[in-house]
Amino acid sequence: MAPVARALAAGGFRVLEPFQRGSGGAPLTVARHVEDVHAVIASLGPAARPALVGSSWGAMLALAAAAARPDRVAALVLVGCGTFDPAARARLRTNLEERIDPALRRRLERLAETVPDPDARLRAMGDLLLQVHSFDAEPAGEDVEPCDARAHEETWADWLRQEAAGVYPAAFAAIRAPVLMLHGAHDPHPGPMIRASLLPHLPQLEYREWERCGHQPWLERAVRDEFLETLRAWLHLRAT
Repeated sequence: MAPVARALAAGGFRVLEPFQRGSGGAPLTVARHVEDVHAVIASLGPAARPALVGSSWGAMLALAAAAARPDRVAALVLVGCGTFDPAARARLRTNLEERIDPALRRRLERLAETVPDPDARLRAMGDLLLQVHSFDAEPAGEDVEPCDARAHEETWADWLRQEAAGVYPAAFAAIRAPVLMLHGAHDPHPGPMIRASLLPHLPQLEYREWERCGHQPWLERAVRDEFLETLRAWLHLRAT
């Protein structure tokens, strides 16, 4: 999300872009990541109440962090938010399957053979799937950081355990801050279904969707400027 961070900084915001903890040692958990988010917030001072802006898994983590300490978060923006139930995940898989043509499928199936390193393979998979997650997006270029496949697997496994135990999304009911969900209609993550799963716990949730827009609105040629202006304007009203 480096382009988003730069655009917000240019718009008068102080922006921190903490990097998620990598793998190594004890398996990663959602709680560990939430603690890390709040360590960053605590470093700003005892009265700090920043807005949290997250994309995809980062949006889910932002919700978990705000639910853990609702007094320390002023506002939340969920960009291309991930899913919170099996039905939405099934729709996501269906949407992806419908967009993956035979040539791309063959390239994905060969990754285990052609890219033996799991971190490099996860990055290669993301590069290949960018086209099916996007409408008309520019390449991410050098803003993409190296992947950590083990961190991804450990964190996602723990999220699913928490969800199965009924922790999420029910915990989000503790959040009182305003919440904005920004989504692309072409994003394979089903925005209306995700919104519906969150509304019982977040009645203050606002929703904005763009046509001709996929999973990363800041890369989409048709909507990137409007997306960034919408984000800046909403944050100026609610988090400054």
